[in-house]
Amino acid sequence: MLKEIVLPEVSDNVESGDVVKVLVKAGDAVKADQSLIELETDKAAFEVPSTDSGVITEVCVKQGEKIKIGQVIVKLETDADTEAKTESVQKASPVETVTQEITDPKPEPLDTPEESKPARTEAPMISEHQELPGSNAPASPSVRRLARELGAEITRVKGTGTAGRITEEDVKRHVKEVMTGVSAMPSAGIVQKALPDFRKWGDVRIEPMNKVRMLTAESMSYAWSTVPMVTQFDEADITALEEFRKKYGSEVEKEGGRLTVTSILTAVVALALREFPQFNTSIDLARREIIYKEYCNIGIAVDTDRGLLVPVVKNADKKSITELSVEISVLAEKCRNKKIMPEEMDGGNFTISNLGGIGGTAFTPIVYSPQVAIIGVSRSSRKPVYNGDNFVPKLILPLSLTYDHRIIDGADAARFLRWVCDALENPLRIFL
Repeated sequence: MLKEIVLPEVSDNVESGDVVKVLVKAGDAVKADQSLIELETDKAAFEVPSTDSGVITEVCVKQGEKIKIGQVIVKLETDADTEAKTESVQKASPVETVTQEITDPKPEPLDTPEESKPARTEAPMISEHQELPGSNAPASPSVRRLARELGAEITRVKGTGTAGRITEEDVKRHVKEVMTGVSAMPSAGIVQKALPDFRKWGDVRIEPMNKVRMLTAESMSYAWSTVPMVTQFDEADITALEEFRKKYGSEVEKEGGRLTVTSILTAVVALALREFPQFNTSIDLARREIIYKEYCNIGIAVDTDRGLLVPVVKNADKKSITELSVEISVLAEKCRNKKIMPEEMDGGNFTISNLGGIGGTAFTPIVYSPQVAIIGVSRSSRKPVYNGDNFVPKLILPLSLTYDHRIIDGADAARFLRWVCDALENPLRIFL
């Protein structure tokens, strides 16, 4: 029986992606869970597997093409045994819901930063509002429906989500601004000046930004222009911690992970967020509210050949150091092998960026909005430390804490970072 394998709903607010590579061709025999294409979305790059076994009769996408949720990837000739399995999978799949949303009698176009068309509404007052910079960011079907119901033109709404994604609160705020003529939040749009023709001075090579680099540039520009950031520096004596790491590292390796400074710091930060709840918040300026999160999800910055990716360790405060070490190793490997899924990069409350393996004495990381803090780790080194009688060599780890000064005061930042340093200097404290 001929089956169509479609792009499933991979994560909330992800409506389309770019086909980086087609991994199969017509005539290939594939098994269920075998990868068909490599897809890159706004949040991650990963391989899309087949839901059935069979022989491919037609490949319906090509490299470089942008495809949407529910779009056919390949057509597959399946056998009778596979048919029953396929029907049960499709009944449980969320793709049907997404497809129904897309084929609504009056659908909104699934806009992306590369291709967007203004949606038409019947509210001239709102549609005459001046378009905001970067407002063509994508929005989920439910957000588009809300915009239609409120008479707002979705392409004129300033998105405050990840990489400028439009949320329901953005739509409501936009409507309020238009109705009252007062902006609840200043625009962060910055127009770049025209560049000179660099070829006047010599040969140049021009390469398009990949998706990860483009989204990093957008999110960092937004954070830098909207969040007043301050960086606090401190140093931790990790001489005892290094002994602890070497002593118990082999036990963690037996479980499939690596006991690193990053995994230990993840456990420490999870505890610190309980002691200093203002570091586990987000600010809603439109509502003049502070959102305190009762869960602890920590993002770990991972360097890949495509750029910086930040997978998230969920509920880090409820996991042992061994569990954290294994999970971080798995997530990092997924990032580097293009296996990371969008939902594995969502929901972070706080981020750790460790550049110690590369070098440097200190740096000032940028807060990932809507988070309010990020900690940077530089390379440790041996330094002479006076103990009251003489100087002794100690292994010193430089730490940098960048924070949102709207919600965190300097004194609190200093206390937070000192608390982290104290915990690293006394490894047994992690278990108390």
